[in-house]
Amino acid sequence: MHTGRPGPLNLITDVAGIRLGNAEDFGALTGVTVVLPDGPAVAAADIRGGAPGTREMDALDPAALVESVHGVVLSGGSVFGLEAASGVVEWLAARGVGFSFGAQPLPCPVVPSAILFDLANGGDKSWRVPPYRALGRQACEAAGAQFALGNAGAGVGATAGIFKGGLGSASVVWQGLSVGALVAVNSFGSPADPLTGDLWAGPFAMTGEYPQGHSLAAGFRPPGAWTKAERHSGATAGANTTIAVVATDATLARAEARRLAIMAGDGMARALRPVHTPFDGDSVIALATGRVAIEGPRALALSALGTLAADALARAIGRAIWEAVGVSGWPAWRDRSGPMA
Repeated sequence: MHTGRPGPLNLITDVAGIRLGNAEDFGALTGVTVVLPDGPAVAAADIRGGAPGTREMDALDPAALVESVHGVVLSGGSVFGLEAASGVVEWLAARGVGFSFGAQPLPCPVVPSAILFDLANGGDKSWRVPPYRALGRQACEAAGAQFALGNAGAGVGATAGIFKGGLGSASVVWQGLSVGALVAVNSFGSPADPLTGDLWAGPFAMTGEYPQGHSLAAGFRPPGAWTKAERHSGATAGANTTIAVVATDATLARAEARRLAIMAGDGMARALRPVHTPFDGDSVIALATGRVAIEGPRALALSALGTLAADALARAIGRAIWEAVGVSGWPAWRDRSGPMA
């Protein structure tokens, strides 16, 4: 069994060559998260949900021309949030980041993105000009090693089952290799067992991340399956989505990065139930910065990295729910639970 230990920050930025920035519009209860590799990073994606919203994901197919990307965007705002990537592209191009083509005055950055639906969470979305392009640029300006979890970035307006969702991250170091996970949890399914109130991600927690045992607060009765169907009978396709990025400092080919994304996606199944429903657009993007060469059989190393990435993603989901603060009628999981005796 591959376990490893958390990195120094227990964030995706423990992976060498990765920075992250958040930007929020708290009045609208929405936000943007940007992952910026220090140099071009090999990338691939895996999409399991029935209602995804993405940009430039087809370019990540190992059969496509693009070898690497210059950034990744996770955004709230549904279709409006896709515009956040435009702000990131402009910000990167102005700094000379991207692919150059002859006399073209500006380089062309490749910035895949995924969105979640937070338009019905109670925030004020009566904008004349959606804020996402500007939020994308602001997130780039804020990029660094440290960043907030919970009600931050793309997790500001996220919800999970009947609870407040949020932004989560975790990392692991194993045999000289680092793996990190980032997730914006906005799931149709629940992050918690309806019989006990425990987080499904509880068994995967490492020291100090979030409680592994929690009982329901006195007088609180578990409401069935704890999906959004219990709270909103009009649940519709496209109104949810958990979107994630996993990163490693290992040197991977694009097909190997795709396998990493596929294996990492199992972390969602460990921490959310039900998952990959017709109502969700669950997506995982994998990045490899190529700082560390793999020694020994590559297939065995990739199997270990995928296992670590799945556990890291489950842990990141647990941290997102633990750090979330209730807003606009969506209670935080911590508000509905108490320490076990």
